[in-house]
Amino acid sequence: MEPPLDTADPYASLRIRDFRWFVIARFTLTFGIQMQSVIVGWQVYQITHDALSLGLIGLSEALPFFAVSLFAGHVADNVGRKGVILSSSTLYFVCASALLLISTKSEWILHTHGVFPIYVIIFITGLARGFLTPSQSAFLAQLVPRELYGNASTWNSVSWQLADVTGPAVGGLIYGFSGVGSAYTGVVIMTMIGLAAFTIVSRKPVPEHKAGESIMQSLAGGLKFVFRDQIILSAITLDMFAVFFGGAIAVLPIFADQVLHTGAKGLGFLRAAPAVGAAIMSIFQTHYPFFKRAGRNLLICVFGFGVAIIAFALSKNFYLSLFILLLSGMFDNVSVVIRHTIIQLHTPDEMRGRVAAVNGIFVGSSNELGAFESGVAAKLIGLVPSVVFGGTMALLVVGAVRTFAPRLKQLQL
Repeated sequence: MEPPLDTADPYASLRIRDFRWFVIARFTLTFGIQMQSVIVGWQVYQITHDALSLGLIGLSEALPFFAVSLFAGHVADNVGRKGVILSSSTLYFVCASALLLISTKSEWILHTHGVFPIYVIIFITGLARGFLTPSQSAFLAQLVPRELYGNASTWNSVSWQLADVTGPAVGGLIYGFSGVGSAYTGVVIMTMIGLAAFTIVSRKPVPEHKAGESIMQSLAGGLKFVFRDQIILSAITLDMFAVFFGGAIAVLPIFADQVLHTGAKGLGFLRAAPAVGAAIMSIFQTHYPFFKRAGRNLLICVFGFGVAIIAFALSKNFYLSLFILLLSGMFDNVSVVIRHTIIQLHTPDEMRGRVAAVNGIFVGSSNELGAFESGVAAKLIGLVPSVVFGGTMALLVVGAVRTFAPRLKQLQL
């Protein structure tokens, strides 16, 4: 039996057994995925020494993610969400094993076909993420009572950010000291642990849904719900364009190599720095949430994120760059927690999968498409100017949302 819950307790959601295991599972799976992202980035850069090749990694994952997300949201609202999570996590494990295989036992594949097999495997992980993202978001809301949605969103963010901190750093360090084989072995182990932890979480009932509703009607229903709600639409639009233009993660290998001269070890720390800041801010928010005047805080923090990206582009000092990236993660985390809480509070249970899918298309795919944009922009106008341009566009997006979505500025949670 679960102990009585005190909604003022910053650890209230963690006192629920299923949510604890969900957080552990998400941490370990995300840890492995983030390890894999930095390993793949450095491996592709070592093979090609080309900015566009780094951008194509993001595009390889974004295209399948975008293609299946709406259908995946429909699936999350009509079948057991735990089953979808387990199937998607298994596919991540298989892909990690395939990357290990072609990088060690079957190296002839890369010698013969270059980085194309890596792109194929990343394409498959995009399919897995397309189904995993809406199911995880919708399943989380079934694990805690409504009054703990904000607290649960914050701890969910803590687990993701801690994994985003440690995963890239560990991946870069293992790659730098022990090589690609050991690095991918770590990814396989962490994804396997995450899969095992998800099996412990109790299954939850499938939400009631409209009888006789076709798949097309179901998909359209999710889109209509989001586009009719100015608060949800403006929040996810703000995040989408800020991440699309303002992200510099895809070109970090080039900064590590050509600007800061730190190699794979330094890349791991650069990649982890935003998540360090996000983790610090996540823990702070569990005790002192930014829900009062949430809309204003959201706009301020996205603006701060854009400023930090511009400052990073202009920095030539490794430690200053680390600090700036840390600040960018702190700003970004506030917007993530507020946005997730808005979605959880405004969405009925039977539509959570579809709304999470639309949110994933807006925000999740913008990470990978933003990576592609970063690679293309760096190729066309140069590394530093491309990142300055992206940060500037993020600032302009904040101004546009503030002007055209006045209800968001007034929002309080």
